[in-house]
Amino acid sequence: MIPYGRQYIDKSDIEAVVEVLQSDWLTTGPKVKEFEESVAEYVGVKSAVAVSSGTAALHSAMYAIGIGPGDEVLIPSMTFAATANCIVFQGGVPVFVDVEADTLLIDPVEVERKITDRTKAILAVDYAGQPCDYDRLQEIADRRNLAIVTDGCHSLGAEYNGRKVGGIADMTVFSFHPVKHITTGEGGMVTTDNPEYEKRLRIFRNHGMTSDFRQREERGTWYYEIVDLGYNYRITDFQCALGLSQLQKLPDFLKRRRNLSEQYEEAFSSVREINPLDVKHNVNHAYHLYVIRVDFESLGCERADIFQRLREKGIGVNVHYIPLHLHSFYQKRFGTGRGLCPVAEEAYEAIMSLPMYPGMNDEDSNEVVTVLLGILEESRCR
Repeated sequence: MIPYGRQYIDKSDIEAVVEVLQSDWLTTGPKVKEFEESVAEYVGVKSAVAVSSGTAALHSAMYAIGIGPGDEVLIPSMTFAATANCIVFQGGVPVFVDVEADTLLIDPVEVERKITDRTKAILAVDYAGQPCDYDRLQEIADRRNLAIVTDGCHSLGAEYNGRKVGGIADMTVFSFHPVKHITTGEGGMVTTDNPEYEKRLRIFRNHGMTSDFRQREERGTWYYEIVDLGYNYRITDFQCALGLSQLQKLPDFLKRRRNLSEQYEEAFSSVREINPLDVKHNVNHAYHLYVIRVDFESLGCERADIFQRLREKGIGVNVHYIPLHLHSFYQKRFGTGRGLCPVAEEAYEAIMSLPMYPGMNDEDSNEVVTVLLGILEESRCR
């Protein structure tokens, strides 16, 4: 099986982890700070706060900007559950916004339309690895006094108008899950230039405490104070050692992802039933996912049939995502339903994600293309 995504781990990654496992610090130690500083430097911000997952990072960001009961946060419906759940964790209300048909990124026109007196923030998702239209979103946020948080879990290494994702919004959230650009096993990070946000993030990830164990050891004190309700969202030193090793490989990982996207683009350029997502001229795409839209109606077949046949032939396609407002939890909790985000709903019926990860070789990508085009040709002839 060629999966839609997977990690790339080599000997240097393993050695970095083993070194920490043999050290005095397994958690809340020096590698956490080193990883935070390295990511902050890479994206061009003053501060980065590492946590246990991308979901924890999203939740921490919502806490940092003060989301509370009844506060509304605008999010695209075409995203993973964590983008909405982090708002609900804080008692807030996720307001689902439709997306642009050509990119599946949050539509600034729809953002403006859905702002109310209770709106506190925009949580923009860089879907598949392409940055959103931050110029238009920032203009709206400035005019309406809203915070902007980027869910950049797909877009580490992406650029918008020459600026790296991570240093554009008020805060940016990254995930280090194995299918992402770099991995720490599980893990996440929030980047920001705002010192108050940084302070709140650090307190929130550590039970609401004003200091962690390593800080107390350095100061030779036992005293700490719990100033708010927080969580245990800490990340380990051996995870951060892996992250540091992976970060050195990120430029090569990105180069390979972009190379694979070019191969796919060329292979599908003359296939009328396949329409890849558009890429805007002012971005440098990070290609966490390679998403295509397929005209199943013209083929006279169902996506489920194509999906199953691809997987039977060892091609691990996937679908990202079922629009969140169509899931039963959000329907019951917030009264959402079909028709709320028609562009996202229509796109969902046509999209598939093809395998995309840096360990793929040309033989793998050629196999994906050959099998997919063969199945589509069989479908035309039925």
